[in-house]
Amino acid sequence: MKKKITIEVGLNEQNVPTEMTWTADDGNQAPQACKAMLLSLFDEEHKDTLKIDLWTTEMQVGEMDRLFFNTLRSLSETYYNATKNERLANQMRQFAEFFGEETKIIPKKES
Repeated sequence: MKKKITIEVGLNEQNVPTEMTWTADDGNQAPQACKAMLLSLFDEEHKDTLKIDLWTTEMQVGEMDRLFFNTLRSLSETYYNATKNERLANQMRQFAEFFGEETKIIPKKES
């Protein structure tokens, strides 16, 4: 069985993304709008990561901060689930918390 995820990107004259939508063929949803995407693919042959990072002209800094905060938290959980390396996963979680506090997404903890 195979599934397909489709991402469409609308560009302006300077080839800068102005709109993005995505769909997955396992649902009956209409295309879903999004303002940013971060895609990483591991190249087995070269042992390297290929990346596509796009955001639209409408993406605001506060929204980018929230995207990165949520991504950092999610990556720490994914890393732990894949490796069971609790020490490094906790370090990643701590950085995500620091990032969230510094960007004012979450309140700073009392010392």
